[in-house]
Amino acid sequence: MSDAGAHKYRLATELVHIDCDSVKDNYNAASVPIYQTATFKQHSADGSGGEYDYSRSGNPTRTAVEAHLAKIMRAERAFVVSTGMTALDVVLRLVKTGQEIIAGDDLYGGTNRLLTYVAQHCGVKVHNVDTTEVARVEERLDPVKTRLVLLESPTNPLIKIADIRTIAARVHAVCPAALVVVDNTMMSPYLQNTLEQGADIEYHSGTKYLAGHHDLMAGVIGCRSAEVAEQLYFVINASGSGLGPFDSWLLLRGVKTLGIRMEKQQSNAQQIAAFLEAQGLTVHYPGLKSNPRYELHRSLASGPGAVLSFETGDVAMSERIVEGARLWGISVSFGCINSLISMPCKMSHASIPAEVRKQRRLPEDLIRLCVGIEHPDDLIADLTSALRKAGVNVKE
Repeated sequence: MSDAGAHKYRLATELVHIDCDSVKDNYNAASVPIYQTATFKQHSADGSGGEYDYSRSGNPTRTAVEAHLAKIMRAERAFVVSTGMTALDVVLRLVKTGQEIIAGDDLYGGTNRLLTYVAQHCGVKVHNVDTTEVARVEERLDPVKTRLVLLESPTNPLIKIADIRTIAARVHAVCPAALVVVDNTMMSPYLQNTLEQGADIEYHSGTKYLAGHHDLMAGVIGCRSAEVAEQLYFVINASGSGLGPFDSWLLLRGVKTLGIRMEKQQSNAQQIAAFLEAQGLTVHYPGLKSNPRYELHRSLASGPGAVLSFETGDVAMSERIVEGARLWGISVSFGCINSLISMPCKMSHASIPAEVRKQRRLPEDLIRLCVGIEHPDDLIADLTSALRKAGVNVKE
């Protein structure tokens, strides 16, 4: 890990302050300037003399946000691309025909869709296993064929916890050439640092907590080694998937308030999870002491996050709850300052075939809550109303 990834202050402070070395500005602007240009003038006929030549390859605003993200992720180097799925696509370019990927069986629907495409068209074998059981991962490790082990923790949408630290150690011991990759979107770098836990690559949908307002699309990739970083940069530059200057500026602005947003959102989520559990509902949330992975999650992250899911036991009832909410917007995605509600099997995970969802024990009645920064009493009151309308006998 480079010195650039070291923290001088607590993370909440580091988030707010941009290192001056990453921004070369003659006018000392308080906010990083937007270099809204596609190309840059050079000083000589051979094109040499300038740090930047074309924004596909690099842009000062993008450099600033990448340096800032590398710092808070404690990464050797970080990259920003057009979407979270683009981030995964870039990483998957490191897998060659004949190699294998081990991935979870509870994954974001878009991740499952892209892995399915790779398996069907690129000659890559994908093993979907229960990554909450280290033994299930170990069973699929092949010192020759295994190239990537792809983890989510917590998983989306069942909020299951994987022992990232132990899995990373086992993968590196058995398959030295394999890369451990973690989608850390659910936690954000504020709550969990997977590179320090042994992951080689951590990626995020920057659209979620990092930006925080659902006003841009972005993907973020952090690398533990310079060698892997160079491989990923080649793909990003060659494919032209780097984030544009204005969206880079928006992402940088959003990251500054990540700490205060996340603290409020997970505080709200903790209260809502406790309320739902008190109603006798099956609640999936690592902040509840009843969660079997409560202690494991505490050893990996500094907080439980702000996404939870629960089961009602009845699909029609779940539909009535979702449609009966008023403050909770029916929407895919999460990480925004306003609260969202959805039924994953009908929305974010609908691209997973029904028979596969059943095989992976993904409940069709599952409701996912993405908790925002509103007053928790208002959110609980709105949920109470929606539950009652749906026929739930709500306990006071």
